[in-house]
Amino acid sequence: MDPVTESSNDIVEIESKWYFAICLAIAALIGIFTWNNPPSPNLLGIEVLATILILFLFGSIRYRIDKNAITYGALPIIFVTFFPLWWPQSQLREEMSREGGAALWRAIRENLLSIDGLEKLIHGDTMLFILGLTFFVSVISQTRLLEAVSMNLLRIFEGRVLATVLTIAGLVSFASGILDGVSMIGLTIRVLVIILVMARIRHEGIEFIIMISVILTTVCGMWLAYGEPPNLIMKSNLSLPDTFFLKYALPMAVVTFLIVSQFISGWLKGAMIPLDELDVLEKNIADVRFHQAARKGEVKEIEDMFKEYAGRFGEKKAAVDALYHEGHHPISAMIRAKVDEETVNAFIGDFLGEAFVAPVKSYYHHRKQRGSPGERELELREAGVIERLLEDTRVQRNAAQRWGKLAFIPFLGLLFWHARNHDVPLFISSIAAFSFALLGILAHTKMRKLALREATHEYKEYLFLFPLFLSITMLTAVGFFDQLKAAIERGVDLLGPAHVAVIQFLGSGLLSAVLDNNVVADFASRAIHGMPDMFLFAAAQIAGYAAGGSLTHIGSAQSVVAFAYILRYVDPSFTPLGWIKAMWRLVVIISIALIVILYIKALLVGSVPG
Repeated sequence: MDPVTESSNDIVEIESKWYFAICLAIAALIGIFTWNNPPSPNLLGIEVLATILILFLFGSIRYRIDKNAITYGALPIIFVTFFPLWWPQSQLREEMSREGGAALWRAIRENLLSIDGLEKLIHGDTMLFILGLTFFVSVISQTRLLEAVSMNLLRIFEGRVLATVLTIAGLVSFASGILDGVSMIGLTIRVLVIILVMARIRHEGIEFIIMISVILTTVCGMWLAYGEPPNLIMKSNLSLPDTFFLKYALPMAVVTFLIVSQFISGWLKGAMIPLDELDVLEKNIADVRFHQAARKGEVKEIEDMFKEYAGRFGEKKAAVDALYHEGHHPISAMIRAKVDEETVNAFIGDFLGEAFVAPVKSYYHHRKQRGSPGERELELREAGVIERLLEDTRVQRNAAQRWGKLAFIPFLGLLFWHARNHDVPLFISSIAAFSFALLGILAHTKMRKLALREATHEYKEYLFLFPLFLSITMLTAVGFFDQLKAAIERGVDLLGPAHVAVIQFLGSGLLSAVLDNNVVADFASRAIHGMPDMFLFAAAQIAGYAAGGSLTHIGSAQSVVAFAYILRYVDPSFTPLGWIKAMWRLVVIISIALIVILYIKALLVGSVPG
């Protein structure tokens, strides 16, 4: 069988079994040559680094390998190198020589069958917390809470786009410190795009604000540990208290938000959305999306549906596209372009259901003629019919949102308990919140399945991390990080802690621009454990991987989500170089500001040489 498969978008998928076969062959060779002659721990470090670089390489070029295959395939190579380094001096070997199988069973029970043991090996408690958080946020998203809040803000600010977007940005920044930033960015982008399209902002502005959402959910969201997986990894590795994040990361998050606000203002200053010009489906976007999820178990993006039906527009396609890009709702654009009635009916029925076909079509016909006598009254009458059809949906949505809001009580309460007593597992807070929020959509079978399906798909993106975390634990066990720690200590003696902190900031930023920031956080934090200036160095690394992860389209999970959205819905020709060109100035300004804060923090804690 051909080891590669050509996909429709010119990506060549390399079959995982061939990669696994190569990895097993390499593992066998290493085992043969090193079993009686253990290698240097540096070889283990090279293997882990090579795995990370392969992840980057075969996730960026035309030839692709599944990232789970890369990390799980590399694990035999890393283990075969690790075992002869670790086993001869291991405590387990001594215990087994005295106690036999009882010692082995005790080691398995302590390390593989307990949360504390799994936390040390693969960040088990942290990853279970992220699992619950992913499902919790997925359920909250189905209640359309963010859409409802956004439309209410738009009304409060009387259609002023800048005030609305900045308030949403502030709420997202705050929420990203507590909730999963990866989930938050998906919700944020969709809501912001709705507002930006209604305000008729240019495509370049929409693209840039989508990219800014990455900074809102990473750098601005780093003020607390619980929202970002890399922050949780740092907290676990270094036993950082929550007060550390409030003292060190919160000021950097606030300053970053102020800088981002200035860039947003440049695009949105003076932009207005005349609220009386919004059509009835835009005004009730939260109910429309809740209705779609409950009815069909999916929320179809209107742009996707528009593309699906484009082939049925015939010679009217150019006119429909032109009207749509002028800001008309797709249904309005089809009616104004005089697309055949069968296609319009099918579109509305697919989008909302058969009961909506007549009133929606009539509404947009009257809206088209609103300048004529009596048409405005007829338009309002049909709008009322549509809103009455959505009334049951609104009641159900409000009930689901109440359950979602109440779910924050056990979530925050158990987080606080964990912060006071670390014997309480972290993951029970997110699992409890998910279970509570799920009650709000339990009666909506299709919506419930949608939430679980989306959460499962999202969490699968984290599975490749487990072998990497285990590999870094192996590096720790053989003393690899002692060498890095010694290098940092020499740097401190030579340059002083403040300058070394800035070097760590820059190094973490550059690494996170091209590598997964979860791995960067786990790897880099191991070398500073127990140091006198550990808090300062930890703050530098956190700020570095948050800022650096925003610079490229692959620097963080949020960047990947945002880049994919731009390609799909805004500009199919958008390139990774275009991302860097758009973001470099903002990232540089943020980086300079964060470096200044690091020096100030170093001065305050006495880490600047006199």
